[in-house]
Amino acid sequence: MAARRDRTHYLYLAVIAAVVLGIAVGFAAPGLAVELKPLGTGFVNLIKMMISPIIFCTIVLGVGSVRKAAKVGAVGGLALGYFMVMSTVALAIGLVVGNLLEPGASLRLTDEVAAAGEKQASGASEGTVDFLLGIIPKTLVSAFTEGEVLQTLLVALLAGFALQAMGRSGEPVLRGIGHIQRLVFRILAMIMWAAPVGAFGAIAAVVGETGLDALKSLAVIMIGFYITCALFVFVVLGALLRLVAGVNILTLLRYLGREFLLILSTSSSESALPRLIAKMEHLGVSKPVVGITVPTGYSFNLDGTAIYLTMASLFVAEAMGNPLSVAEQISLLVFMIIASKGAAGVTGAGLATLAGGLQSHRPELVDGVGLIVGIDRFMSEARALTNFAGNAVATVLVGTWTKEIDKARVAEVLAGKVPFDEKTLVDDHAPAAPDDPDDLPERREPVTV
Repeated sequence: MAARRDRTHYLYLAVIAAVVLGIAVGFAAPGLAVELKPLGTGFVNLIKMMISPIIFCTIVLGVGSVRKAAKVGAVGGLALGYFMVMSTVALAIGLVVGNLLEPGASLRLTDEVAAAGEKQASGASEGTVDFLLGIIPKTLVSAFTEGEVLQTLLVALLAGFALQAMGRSGEPVLRGIGHIQRLVFRILAMIMWAAPVGAFGAIAAVVGETGLDALKSLAVIMIGFYITCALFVFVVLGALLRLVAGVNILTLLRYLGREFLLILSTSSSESALPRLIAKMEHLGVSKPVVGITVPTGYSFNLDGTAIYLTMASLFVAEAMGNPLSVAEQISLLVFMIIASKGAAGVTGAGLATLAGGLQSHRPELVDGVGLIVGIDRFMSEARALTNFAGNAVATVLVGTWTKEIDKARVAEVLAGKVPFDEKTLVDDHAPAAPDDPDDLPERREPVTV
């Protein structure tokens, strides 16, 4: 076990070195650095390739092993309710900080910037109805081929409920999916060894594209956004996690340190989604809670994106000399609560959602989106990190509220007494989640056969 830990330790040291080297190349040779972007894109695509099968296996195993469908519905309903409340809180915090900083007051809109904003609006996210219809896949298998998280979630839930209804006759299928899950996680562990290459390409490209000029001129909103995200994570989420679950936010974030490094180097929270699922199960949260909360949270619990949408909206309005009134801010907040649900954890999605929201609500402000195109990638880092932290905290909270978490296991894992297996990413010996006594014989039998 020690040898395996040492090897992965060197892997993530290599990622840090790759990030530093990428920054150096970005400043020293911007033209060359931009050409390295496919390295980062290719690595993120490799990770995204694994998301659908991992979500499918996790949800089917979690839902299929629970004998009462009402329990799954309770987890989903509680998770969605929590997501809505926290998104609203994040949006409100963004509005408050944005009004205090007034970061866009000293900037001017040029024709070039206006053209960049118009381009973003043309690729903005679709409306709410299109988003909801998009959850339904064209075929049963197209959810896997198109890489849509919510489509995969729907198919997996249907399969899990079907296996519930099949009873004992469905247990061989569950065992088979369990073997497939181990295979998929092993492939993911192999892909992770390409992380230093991906990190180098991604960081070099963004530094080469941006340079120092954009960072200096837009430092106020960028630094303000980072500080706001930090306050939200450590104060709001930290207090909630301590009060509800009795867990220290710093301890939880340290447990997820490698995932944060991966997100920082790729600027995409989706790159760490499969590892979050594995680590939350290892932590002691039951499979149904992890399988429902994590994938759903990646579309409905985007706290960092929510903060970004409101702060960026105020920034654009001030920069264009057309500040929003209090009533308009409240109206925009309500609109963004809905609009933010269509933003995935992918680089650039927040910018497109911002452009789409402004286009629908205040069309005259759309051109101003071009003002933050240059630094959006750096703000995307904070969005992705905050989104990831919010979903990790949400999983622990929902597990605590539904009593589907092993608190003794949580304490041992966070104390470092039960290390995470970096080689397989699967913990075959994790204790089963609390369930009804009548269900326990049926749940144990597939494991011992």
